[in-house]
Amino acid sequence: MRLMTTLTHLDAAGAAHMVDVSAKHITAREAVAEGRITMSPDAATAIRTGAAAKGDVLAVARVAGIMAAKRTAELIPLCHPLPLTRVAIDLQTDDAGVTVTATARTDGKTGVEMEALTAVSVALLTIYDMAKAIDKAMVIGGVRLLTKKGGKSGDYFA
Repeated sequence: MRLMTTLTHLDAAGAAHMVDVSAKHITAREAVAEGRITMSPDAATAIRTGAAAKGDVLAVARVAGIMAAKRTAELIPLCHPLPLTRVAIDLQTDDAGVTVTATARTDGKTGVEMEALTAVSVALLTIYDMAKAIDKAMVIGGVRLLTKKGGKSGDYFA
């Protein structure tokens, strides 16, 4: 693991700034992130079978994750807006909850890790919102980067 000696979003005086990526080369980049929401068996069953009162929780969470990835630069102040070439949301259900995996791709000068992480986070929040009438004690956790490919810093695998 390589240690960073400086924080790239801080200038010499310690003020926050957007990193200048103008000298970087355009490369294919991909990031995959995951997270999980755990819940009661009743909530998990309602989501899996499409019986939640608010409708198809998984379909709405998938669309919410895609929309969130596209708006990451509006939500996280120092992120660059990116021309995303792909955002995919995978939702795996089981008796205790839902695992969300997001894949984001671009051909650009900076990575798509934040887009993948934002997609996962918003998809999980959407699941909570749509199923909170069944289980207010749901727990969101484990949001993390699984892989990152492309760019100067090379590939990363969790």
